[in-house]
Amino acid sequence: MPAAPETALRIALPVPLPQAFDYLPPAGGDAGPDWVGCRVRVPFGRGDGEQVGVVVGLAAAVPGLKQATARLDAMPLLQGELFASLRWAAGYWQAPLGEMLATALPGPLRAGQPLPESCAHGWTATAAGRALLGEGGGRPGKPRELLRALAAGAIDEDRLDLDQPGWRTPMRRLSERGLAERIALGPPAPRPAPPGPVLLPGQQAALAALAQGEGFRPLLLEGVTGSGKTEVYLQAIAEHALAAGRQALVLVPEIGLTPQLLDRFRRRLGVPVLAMHSGLPDGERARAWAAMARGDGRVLVGTRSAVFCPLPEAGLIVVDEEHDASYKQQDGVRYHARDLAVVRARALAVPVVLGSATPALETLHNALAGRYRHVRLDRRAGAAKPPRVRVVDLRKRQLQHGLSEELLTAVGDCLARGEQALVFRNRRGYAPVLICHDCGWSATCRRCDAAMTVHVGGRRLICHHCGARATPPNACPDCASLGLMPQGAGTERIEQALAERFPEALLVRVDRETTRGRDAIERHLARLGDQPGILVGTQMLAKGHDLPRLTLVAVVGVDEGLFSADFRAGEKLAQLLIQVSGRAGRADLPGEVVLQTHHPDHPLLNTLLAGGYPAVAALELAQREAAGFPPYAFLALLRVEAPTVDAVDAFLEDAKAACTGHDTVRRNGPMPAPMARRAGRSRGQLLLAADRRPELHAALDAWLPVWRGLRSARRVRWAVDVDPVDLY
Repeated sequence: MPAAPETALRIALPVPLPQAFDYLPPAGGDAGPDWVGCRVRVPFGRGDGEQVGVVVGLAAAVPGLKQATARLDAMPLLQGELFASLRWAAGYWQAPLGEMLATALPGPLRAGQPLPESCAHGWTATAAGRALLGEGGGRPGKPRELLRALAAGAIDEDRLDLDQPGWRTPMRRLSERGLAERIALGPPAPRPAPPGPVLLPGQQAALAALAQGEGFRPLLLEGVTGSGKTEVYLQAIAEHALAAGRQALVLVPEIGLTPQLLDRFRRRLGVPVLAMHSGLPDGERARAWAAMARGDGRVLVGTRSAVFCPLPEAGLIVVDEEHDASYKQQDGVRYHARDLAVVRARALAVPVVLGSATPALETLHNALAGRYRHVRLDRRAGAAKPPRVRVVDLRKRQLQHGLSEELLTAVGDCLARGEQALVFRNRRGYAPVLICHDCGWSATCRRCDAAMTVHVGGRRLICHHCGARATPPNACPDCASLGLMPQGAGTERIEQALAERFPEALLVRVDRETTRGRDAIERHLARLGDQPGILVGTQMLAKGHDLPRLTLVAVVGVDEGLFSADFRAGEKLAQLLIQVSGRAGRADLPGEVVLQTHHPDHPLLNTLLAGGYPAVAALELAQREAAGFPPYAFLALLRVEAPTVDAVDAFLEDAKAACTGHDTVRRNGPMPAPMARRAGRSRGQLLLAADRRPELHAALDAWLPVWRGLRSARRVRWAVDVDPVDLY
């Protein structure tokens, strides 16, 4: 009898190709079902190139197959629900399976490193450190204070986060001098969780809705800012996860929200709370992933990528600020973490809570259609009242660097009361553009269809799209005039103007330039503390932060969002205004919001002021239904870029011509992207729309293989974005 054919490994590799690749198992290994979900190292490409891939199946061996180099996992790393959800996600967002699986793994695991130990770590003083303290050595300051605390016994890192804010930099200095060392700790002793506050009726209704029924239960928790949504999350985790010996996953949109939320969770829950976000080192993220995979981790709080963590004992998933656009990955694998969280909750048969003061219209539509339970929290927790809103008409008003006298007076009154003010401008830099007063020339980026933003008080030009930098010219390049003027105001210019008006006030600016370091937002807010002062910032201050002494929010720029080609512009502006206004008056002190605008009679602004976000949402949903936009239609965007516009146009024309059949899918374009040139590359797009999701995906499944085979595809870089958030 002929020998049975060998079994080969079907391996998904992190390359932009749709197929898996077959390899023979390493020498001495026999392929079997226990290989599926394991990482393997394989030769790939020319020369000595190698890749780390994941076994996704088995196949009959054929002559000529290469042999895998090594099996990296004794047991499958990806299995069960997570493996199935990642397969689904790859199909839904039209991504190669190998790239999707690689996206789900932390950097060290993607590189082939072993699964790290998941035990907690802490710090202790070394013998040299104790000797230095005994001799009375060391200069006074944070390092010596830390060393004295460590000499009394090892302290775990979670406790240091709570008790010693900003400990990492001085601890690094101690470690470099051999005075402190990082050690592995045993499992922490369980501690009783402190009781929470008495819940309001709306909060009780939300917990009761989660308690009804079994299995998958999606809940939209729509609560005004300051209404106590986080308290609902805490008690839901305690009751529906921890009390049953289950795990909980909490997603937050921004790194800046993570430290404050972690602090609150760690103080309230009787278990260690793990973190996962891009501000952490790769090793820490891998340890959190491993702890959840082994079941050692009970609660994980993280940003977008935390949705890929294994949950073998899942009990609850929470998505805070579910409307936030940062949950959508904008390059590489273009997944949406909120939507994947809902899919995983269904597969795991656990409740999922989607919380927001301003729900995305897609989520709100699902709730109105009865697919999600919907609970509203209409009042703020405690004695806090909604802030008073005042609109300042800027027409025919003299402005000082974009600030009206009414706004400046309100800030001065706030400081005189010993309170804090937030001056919000969602544009960083000194000024949005540099123009010539005589001929109208403006400084534009040579690589993008965009203006260069003025920074550092007018001494530098930076493109916010490609990062290009330039020195401002001394004279106008077109007419040689010396009348070059920064036009408009960004956060730098507003900070300067406020410093001139209020020279004695504490000023703290929070934008991308001032928050590049680890825990930077937390350090800025700690610097402000409870003392009177002024915060100047962008949208990273608009949500999640709880500042009891902040009573005034002044919004400098409203008008940009009132006139936009983006069909989501009204929704985004309403969400931003509600979120930033919600920072005012969250404790016992009354709050006030000042909105500056040249268009006080705009329908969207009037609707928002008269009826709040529900009124804007109802108006926007009606307009979306009439226009055939999401959530009443489903979109996919074919994004294309190349060095020349001719290459872009040629591929888009060929791609549209190849879209045969599937007549229920509408083809809009080809057309230039709203920014037709970025980072030196021309950009174009083709928008596909359908009334039903299955029709759109059936068309994509048929057309993508054809597009890959087009000769014009070799001259461009292209990608499909399913459910795009921005049509840019």
